[in-house]
Amino acid sequence: MTKTRPEVGFVGLGAMGFGMATHLVKEGYPVTAFDVSPQPLQKFKDAGGKAATSLAASAKGKSFYVCMVASAQQLEALLFEGSKPLIEALERDVTFLVASTVPAQYVQHLEGAFADRGRSDIFVVDCPVSGGAKRAAEGTLSIMAGGTKAAVEKAMPLLTTMSDTDKLFLPGGLGAGSNLKMVSERFGMVRSADHGLPCRQVHQVLAAIQILATSEAMAFASWLKLDLEAVRQKVISSPAYSWMFENRSPRIVSGQFSPAPSALTIILKDNGIVTEAARLHGFPVPLSSAAEQAYLTGLLQGYGTEDDAGMVRIYCPDFVAPKSQPSEAPSQQDAEERTQLVVDLLEIVHLVAASEAICFAKRLELDLKQFVRLVNDAAGATRAFKEVGPSILETFGITDIDSGDGEIANTSLEDCVTRLNKVVHTARDLTCPLYLATAALGVLTATKQMAGPELGVPSTFTYYLGNMM
Repeated sequence: MTKTRPEVGFVGLGAMGFGMATHLVKEGYPVTAFDVSPQPLQKFKDAGGKAATSLAASAKGKSFYVCMVASAQQLEALLFEGSKPLIEALERDVTFLVASTVPAQYVQHLEGAFADRGRSDIFVVDCPVSGGAKRAAEGTLSIMAGGTKAAVEKAMPLLTTMSDTDKLFLPGGLGAGSNLKMVSERFGMVRSADHGLPCRQVHQVLAAIQILATSEAMAFASWLKLDLEAVRQKVISSPAYSWMFENRSPRIVSGQFSPAPSALTIILKDNGIVTEAARLHGFPVPLSSAAEQAYLTGLLQGYGTEDDAGMVRIYCPDFVAPKSQPSEAPSQQDAEERTQLVVDLLEIVHLVAASEAICFAKRLELDLKQFVRLVNDAAGATRAFKEVGPSILETFGITDIDSGDGEIANTSLEDCVTRLNKVVHTARDLTCPLYLATAALGVLTATKQMAGPELGVPSTFTYYLGNMM
């Protein structure tokens, strides 16, 4: 006899939320969803789900409730504000899954806010997700779940349904929602933790940088009069590879930025959580800060609701996706040399971004081995991170991991500075701004002065951690 699945309430049918909700439906869960926009509700109904006409209706009779709204502000408003707040409709002993990316401090606040309103019966699970709309629809997300042992155990059926094998991380207590302080076996014991920024948000250090780096590199290629599709293929097969580049670059080549698979406002929000936490902890994040300023520029230019791949336009205001070879195309030899500049830009930015993220994770006392594993399995993966990550960990005395002994990990500071100087000089002559490349060059130059030019890129930890070692 087939076991009846419990009923699930769901709010937030954006790109990822829609995929998550429809996947639960495909897996046999009766899901009732609500969204302020009627279009995704109708699509969800067409996909076999139930469309609620109100928040209260989406929660009535549900033993699980999944929240996938865009921000902590939205979550706070729907839970506690208005004439019919969600908290009044949630069933007794409901398991409440916060899948949105919100600050750890906010999730920690929720449990107390529920108790203050007489709802200490609610089981809260902090479970931010990563992987994009496609993986959401396939049920292969990376999920980083934190909460009390009882809450996580109750949520486990939904968490395992929505996540990929070996991509469900159980880092600790509420608010640790992916801080990876303590992860045992995939279904192992969850220990309490009270550390700051969720690992999902440290992961967003990489995601935010790499999304912008894709636009920065492709804009630079456009200024260099290169064939963008040829550049794209070269980068994907080079040490400059990143999942974000492979995912975003076809959208740049097509020039189609609306409707938005991933809106600029979303990555700006995530980036802002990172920089705010960095300021709180007194930690330098020059690449993340440069990315935030660039995203704010895009927002001011009216691109907020459009695809984040459209950030290419802040570098090339008149950017139009090429339909053929650019006019005045360079010779084959010149094209190869110019393409190498684009590859150098991305590779070196990714190297410095890896150091920034790992050092921030160390500052926050995250489990670094688990953090590296998470990144390599998620959207923040780059070829540079996979190689240099283990080498940076070795400098912290973590040696029981695969060694990053490849060509990238052995790149010297002198070589990186020389190559990136050439990139920045060329871009300046073209009047092409490079937010990330110049920030990375500053980190490398400072590290070269502190540690010596002959050392490798892993030594950039001295810039970020200084005397904290």
